[in-house]
Amino acid sequence: MKHWFSDLHAFRRDPLQFLSDRGNAAREALEPLALGPRPVFLLTDPDLIRPLLKADEEDADKGRLIRKLRPIVGMSSLVISGEEHRRRRAALHEHLAKGGAEKLIPQLSAEIRAVAAQLVSEGSFNPHQVMAPLALRMICVAVFGRQVLSAGDEQALVAAVHSVEDELAQDMFRLVPSPWTWLARRARRAFARRAMSVVVQRLRASAAETSALASLERLQLGADDLRDEILTLLLAGHHTTGSTAAWVLYHLATEPGLMDAVAAEAAAASDRNGEIRAERLKHAPISLALVREALRLYPAAWWFSREIKRPTPLGGRILTRGTSVLISPWQLHRDPRHWNDPEQFRLDRTYTGRAYVPFGAGPRACIGMGVAMLELQLLALELAAAYRFESATPNPAPRPKASVTLIPPGITIDIRLRHTHQAQASAA
Repeated sequence: MKHWFSDLHAFRRDPLQFLSDRGNAAREALEPLALGPRPVFLLTDPDLIRPLLKADEEDADKGRLIRKLRPIVGMSSLVISGEEHRRRRAALHEHLAKGGAEKLIPQLSAEIRAVAAQLVSEGSFNPHQVMAPLALRMICVAVFGRQVLSAGDEQALVAAVHSVEDELAQDMFRLVPSPWTWLARRARRAFARRAMSVVVQRLRASAAETSALASLERLQLGADDLRDEILTLLLAGHHTTGSTAAWVLYHLATEPGLMDAVAAEAAAASDRNGEIRAERLKHAPISLALVREALRLYPAAWWFSREIKRPTPLGGRILTRGTSVLISPWQLHRDPRHWNDPEQFRLDRTYTGRAYVPFGAGPRACIGMGVAMLELQLLALELAAAYRFESATPNPAPRPKASVTLIPPGITIDIRLRHTHQAQASAA
């Protein structure tokens, strides 16, 4: 007989497998999960995602599970609701939409090329270790108008998040923290916040007057709120884009012929000086499909949720106040009811269906999705244009780790200059 916590052990042991098994086998739109005394459902019908996410905030809001991220992101747009959320989102939209970010292509490409030059000199690299700091630099370009973090600042931000992210993930479905670790956890989180705040204080003075930061400052936010918004933007750029970038490079290295095809697209999308032109990106479908498929297979935000605030009909049920509804892009993107060969990497898919939600959906969809897509496509094009990946190990790669976001496993990719490889092939 099931009790309140009967699914909790399986969820904590392997949350990705647990959600896949339960979601793919579900016969109802809302699959009940026994994860605690309050009702929790996994939403398995993609047609219900947008109605839920577009619901009035008096009916459904982000709720207690998302609020548990406050030790890192504070009272940023990630956790707040209402008019203040809409006000901050509007201030950021013009800078982080793809159209607004396209003017930054030269600066973004320069960051990618600088990192790539270092990689080829070393001969091999771990894509996640390299892409996370690069993603941090690129989001700085988008938010602040230029790269404003020193190498030490980057390391401080990354280390601060890594020090607490796993315990935050573990606490999501824990009713009461273990008493013998509570004080230590609180101290670690306070230290991480202080370390990140010091970085934010230094970089505010370096931002361009036309940057997203300037737009936020014009809202006259308090010092703490402004810091929280900046941290959320930086951490999202580091974690989500950096993790997906690692998978983009892995598939460039392992899919036969893919890197050459993307290199041909890069040539067609570039001017005579070798600079990628924004207006030509729409004629680069292979690199765009690569990015979309990596996001399907490895959505960095592998779950998100809504909490019911007052009795609400959904999926044939009346959900009561306090009920949490989980939406798992990981599960939906791998559900055979919505995708052919869902576990396979394929570039011939369409991504217009309701079961494709790597950035969420509705009015709270990730505001940075446009710039993230641009960064990832530029990364593929720039690297394929100048380099070749000789191998990736292990292949196939292990599954990612489910923490606050999906963390890629350790992978090593061998890299060579493209013209050097071609010269060696001609000599042979």
